Amino acid sequence: MAYQPKKRKMTAEINVVPYIDVMLVLLIIFMVTAPFVSQGVDVDLPKTQTSETIAQLNQDNDTPPIIVEVDKDGNLGVSINNDDMAHGLSLDELIARVKAELASNPKTLVMVGGDGRTPYSNIVETLDALSHAGVGSVGLMTDPLDKPGN
Repeated sequence: MAYQPKKRKMTAEINVVPYIDVMLVLLIIFMVTAPFVSQGVDVDLPKTQTSETIAQLNQDNDTPPIIVEVDKDGNLGVSINNDDMAHGLSLDELIARVKAELASNPKTLVMVGGDGRTPYSNIVETLDALSHAGVGSVGLMTDPLDKPGN
């Protein structure tokens, strides 16, 4: 009797184990690099000796402030409720977002931070637009000046 090999049925299966390994490595890479990704407008605030922290200004209100930033090129950004900075906004978009937040929470502080290299006219234009939009009080953000001996 002659040897007859068994006929094997061909199956087309994908081995997914290597793909799972690659996906786990990518997940780890993204988790490690995520804190280094900066979202926002790069602002180098001017330094002053008489600066207060937001916690000192916001003692009676536990809502985070609305932060408006103007970078050195005059580009606008806004952060509401400690969210990521939305940048590249027009003045009208910025005002609409601030007014919407103030409509739901009128005690929220509005802080404007301008880069030290920003032309003064860009800061004044932003403050004027906020004033015309009905924002009653706007604070200016600064960095504390390093004290000698520290």
